[in-house]
Amino acid sequence: MNHSQLILFAKIVETGSFTKAGEQLSMTQPAVSRAISTLESELGVTLMIRDRKSGVILTDIGERLLALFREILHGYNKVEQEVTAEKGFEVGTVRVGVFPIVSAHFVPKILRVIGEKHPGLTFELYDGTIDEIKKWLDSRRIDVGWIIPPSNELVTIPFFRDELCLIHRDDHPLQNRRTIQITDLNNEPMIVCKGGFVTPIYELFQQYGATLNTKYNGHNINTALSLIQEGLGISIVSKTSLSLSAIPPNVRIRTIDPQPYREIHLAVPSLKEASHGVKLFIQIAKELFLSSDPND
Repeated sequence: MNHSQLILFAKIVETGSFTKAGEQLSMTQPAVSRAISTLESELGVTLMIRDRKSGVILTDIGERLLALFREILHGYNKVEQEVTAEKGFEVGTVRVGVFPIVSAHFVPKILRVIGEKHPGLTFELYDGTIDEIKKWLDSRRIDVGWIIPPSNELVTIPFFRDELCLIHRDDHPLQNRRTIQITDLNNEPMIVCKGGFVTPIYELFQQYGATLNTKYNGHNINTALSLIQEGLGISIVSKTSLSLSAIPPNVRIRTIDPQPYREIHLAVPSLKEASHGVKLFIQIAKELFLSSDPND
């Protein structure tokens, strides 16, 4: 069992294909098959099954070993970064989990600043939902990522307070209220976006003793805006999220009093085990944006 075999195994799982993994690692398909067969022979177990319909399917032992292999690969990367840092350089790869708000407002500036000071570091960005990012951190597929609490066993660093607001169609009865409070939304048909809004909204209604009437569940802000245009309900979203979308002319954005928010945290499986590059990424992110307004 060697380093290149573990890289190949992880890449096959990531791409779901022997062929795609080979292309990314500049290996022929027969070479990929031989390498995995050799790895399985050395271990004496079957790690994955190739299925024409489903692609690559991990066996139970393959699933369990994947997490261990990723930890070993992380160890290789950490050793490389520590040694080069001691020599006055920073090299290596940092895998970062992002969702739309952070990839638009935070990541570009962070990567620019790091790139100017430490050009030897490279970054792989993994776009996903909050739940996917948490799973990737748990399985060590990524090194660091942004999440919305709760965080289970992850180590988190409070990063940004994302202000929440109400959106409704301009002919909704709420348009006549000068101020909007959570109790005004009691039992109103609500469109709830799953992109990290479910828990904050549930806690908000619970805090003020209002009934949350979830009429529709959506996966992004644009879906919510389309449903609101048709008069199908109202929604609570973040102001930062709305800045990424075109707001229809018949949709109003209202401030809620008192101002609610959701927390966005940076998360790692372990700060103690984090590589030099990951710690540098967190440090620069905090210096640039901690508790700031991304629209400034």
